[in-house]
Parts: sequence; C-alpha cells; structure tokens
Amino acid sequence: MNKIGVYTSGGDAPGMNACLRAVVRTAIFNGLEVKGIKRGYEGMISNDIIDLDRQSVANIIQRGGTFLKTARSQTFMTKEGRKIAYDNIKKHGIDALVCVGGNGSYTGAKIFFEEYGVPCIGLPGTIDNDLFGTDFTIGYDTAINTALDAIDKIRDTAHSHERVFIVEVMGRNSGFIALDVAIAGGAEGALIPEDQGDWDKVLNHFNNPKRRKKSFSIIVVAEGDEQGGALILEKKLTSMYPDLKIRSTILGHVQRGGSPSARDRILASRLGSEAITALLTGQKSVTVGIVSDEVVYTPFEQAIKGKKSVSESLINLAEILSI
Repeated sequence: MNKIGVYTSGGDAPGMNACLRAVVRTAIFNGLEVKGIKRGYEGMISNDIIDLDRQSVANIIQRGGTFLKTARSQTFMTKEGRKIAYDNIKKHGIDALVCVGGNGSYTGAKIFFEEYGVPCIGLPGTIDNDLFGTDFTIGYDTAINTALDAIDKIRDTAHSHERVFIVEVMGRNSGFIALDVAIAGGAEGALIPEDQGDWDKVLNHFNNPKRRKKSFSIIVVAEGDEQGGALILEKKLTSMYPDLKIRSTILGHVQRGGSPSARDRILASRLGSEAITALLTGQKSVTVGIVSDEVVYTPFEQAIKGKKSVSESLINLAEILSI
C-alpha cells in the first residue's frame, strides 16, 4: 500500500476537518501518499480528486464543516456509478480508502469493498451519535453544546414572558441530542424516539396538581419523535391547555456548524490517526471507534445493522429531575 484516498460523506459534522488532518499527517508520517476526494462518492464519480500534503491540512483543526466538501450521491447507488468511481480511483493509484461519515456512508464503503476489494476504513462522523461501535461520534459534543447554548437563551425569554417553549433539536432516528440537552438545560420534558411513554410524561407534568408553581417550561423534542416536531406539538398542547402561552423553536442546521469543541477535536484526531493504523495492520472493511476509551474495530456489516440506543438510566434521570 502506497497511496490512500480520504473523503467525507453525508451530513457534515464539527470535527471532520480535525479528523482529515489526522488522517493525512499520520499517513505521511508512515510514508504514504494521500489523495483527497471532494464531495464524497460524488467526487469519486466526477474524478474530483486532489493531492494532499501536510500544508493542505494546516490551520483547519479549529474549523467546522469539511474542507473536502460533502454530498450524497444517487449515482453511486448504481453498479454503473460504482464502476466509474473505481476506475477513477485506480487512475490515481489509490490503494485504500478512509471514509468519514454516517450509516449511509458506511453502506457505500461496504458495498465498494465487496465489489472491488478496495480496503475501506470507516470513521464515525455524525452529530446524532447513533452509530454502533463507538461511544461517541465526531461532532456530537459540539452539537449538544450548541443546542444547550440556544436553550439557555430561550430559557431567558421563557422566564421573562412566562411561556412554555418547545425546542426541536436534530435526531431523526435517535434521541441522544434531545435527552442530553434536556438534562443539561433543566428541561421539564424530553420527547425522543426511544421512549414510547414520553408524551404521557409531558402531559403528566402539566396535569400534576402537585407540580411546582412555575411560570414557564422547556420541552425538548427530537425531530424524529413519533409525536411530531415542535410545530405539531405546539398545536397539540395549545388545544389542550389554551390558558398556557406556548411557543416553538426549531434549532435546525445551526447544530451542525461552528468550531468543534476540544473533546471533538481530540476524538477526531484519535480516530483519524487510528484509521491509518488499521490499514497498516491489514484491516480492510471495518469502522474505527472508541469504547470505554479503547480503540475498537467493528465490521461494516455489524456497524450498519447494530443498534445503539440511549441509556435507560438517563431517561429515568430526566423524568426525576423534571418534577
């Protein structure tokens, strides 16, 4: 193995640049050449592939987003598209790939390895923290701190105007962000996909005659909760409690941006460097994660199909602290 290609795919996450920096510099340290594939799988197909050296990744560790850009590729989902991608990376002499992304990115890397035998290492880059095979994903810590900062500001208005605020955060299939910021932000409720009884808990909060005489409340909801998003919940609660002043806020993509936290920079740097170690030790189709502060390799198949859920103890803690 003489030359590797690295790319980011799917949704961007704070810390991706730190991860790319670690991949490039660790590869060069070990005598490997590095190619950067812009816009993920779409860049493979369009042959948007550039040389990377130590200078290419200078002064990016503090930047959010990804300097290689990212995109989702419908063409790569076809055999014809993957054949074009394979031909292009072979033209550049690329012997192995490092993919930074989420579940969909992992799936693309897995299929590419199965069809063409190109060694692929996956690194968990998503703010949702829902990837199996690692305790935390790149971007998660920054995202929850961004959301928490917004909720702290909303709390000031909620208190001043004596309102109930429903705050929608990202999390289409998981409630990691919602649950963590609900606990850290002192919210009265958290609605997440993993908790089937969360709506009843919210109603119990408002119906409980013994609850604290509090003039405002914060309810955090994950965008993927089965009860609906913030706007739907606002209508539901307004119809049930017309005397309450209820407002909703959707934080949206602001959670993906911004300078990565120290924790995300360190995590991303460790994972990026370990991806090169994985390739040099003969790994060919695995993801790299950190579990209990130890580096672990998880086969793509297991990482894609494995279920990672929020802690039941944290769900109980959020309920206890909301009284």
